[in-house]
Amino acid sequence: MKVLMFGWEFPPHISGGLGTACYGLTKGLSNMGAEVLFVMPSASGDEDESAVKIINASDIAVTESAKNVRNVLEKVQFLRVGTNMVPYLTPEQFTEEVEKNRRGQVKDYKSFLGQKYKFSGKYGSDLMEEVSRYAMVAAEIALRYDFDVIHAHDWLTYLAGTAAKRLTGKPLVVHVHATEFDRSGNNINTIVYDLEKLGMREADKVIAVSNLTRNTVINKYGIHPDKVVTVHNAVDFDGFEQLSVERGVDDKIVTFLGRITFQKGPEYFIEAAAKVIKRYPKVRFVMAGSGDLLNRSIRRVAKLGIATNFHFTGFLKGEDVKKMFAYSDVYVMPSVSEPFGISPLEAMRSNVPTIISKQSGVAEVLHHAIKVDFWDIDAMADAIYGLLAYPALPAMAVRNGLEEVNALRWDNAAFHVKEIYAELIK
Repeated sequence: MKVLMFGWEFPPHISGGLGTACYGLTKGLSNMGAEVLFVMPSASGDEDESAVKIINASDIAVTESAKNVRNVLEKVQFLRVGTNMVPYLTPEQFTEEVEKNRRGQVKDYKSFLGQKYKFSGKYGSDLMEEVSRYAMVAAEIALRYDFDVIHAHDWLTYLAGTAAKRLTGKPLVVHVHATEFDRSGNNINTIVYDLEKLGMREADKVIAVSNLTRNTVINKYGIHPDKVVTVHNAVDFDGFEQLSVERGVDDKIVTFLGRITFQKGPEYFIEAAAKVIKRYPKVRFVMAGSGDLLNRSIRRVAKLGIATNFHFTGFLKGEDVKKMFAYSDVYVMPSVSEPFGISPLEAMRSNVPTIISKQSGVAEVLHHAIKVDFWDIDAMADAIYGLLAYPALPAMAVRNGLEEVNALRWDNAAFHVKEIYAELIK
């Protein structure tokens, strides 16, 4: 079984859980006997290809593989992303506008023929342009390679997956790791929402990382329940042996690790920290990550007068993440909306007692993590204090948590995903 898989990032160069999940799943699929061609916008050359073949979209020139440009664009009618619609057009004006847009697509595509596009693979201001170009390159890749099924991860690759499906007729699976409602609350980016909805509707099957996310896909995007299946994420066991580290302080360490954005709930972590420090002064709180709320978080820590007990590390990856877990006495994930959340599994795998928000998908599979509402800073502070002050509590959490997380392997998730493939290609 051959899988053409579209992603946006892959270890060691990642910005969050998406790349980690892609890595774990592809390794699991390889163990299940599947051959995975993993396409990414910009590969660095140091990615682990033991379980996948990496295709660098930046190395692929769009050629005349699809001899008839007009035929390609009739099937892939969405390569222009973010085009503003003009309101109040008459039927005649609307027809003219559509035809103008179609001619523009043909012109863009022809100008792209024979060219390579250097993707940044980042999440910058030209992201929509990259998403659009990625779909063009995906069409070329789909016509070059042999495969049985297409798998697209998150909205950034849904256009690419849809292009591949429309040109080849092969079944498409889209994997929802997060939705625009998770990232932005109710103040959603409508262009992103439309891309998500397009991908979900074009897909033959939609994989959600939790029942929480599955319900969002059904209720917010109008996708039929029979089409949406839940496959929970897992944890990669390689490299998570217990590290030996030397501390420079005797204080206990409580860690937040993730993007410092609204979705991840960093401000609730800070408020809970202030409450804990009053009761348990010999503690250090660490916020590891970066994001748009970083500066505001730093100012809030200063205003609360807890800066001597609070540290900002910036974004961590690879070995630094493992070291951070080794330093930690408690791990907290206070997410406002978390489709799944792999980091608690990694923390528990590293023998760190863990507190998670009830508003996270991972809460569906963890029974030995302490669960609190993200907004309940008193309950969060009490949970942190309990794990710091009463040794029997973290000892029990570590013992039971490690046993629990040992059952959450990527091979199990990959087995379910391969079953979905088999159902679609039979």
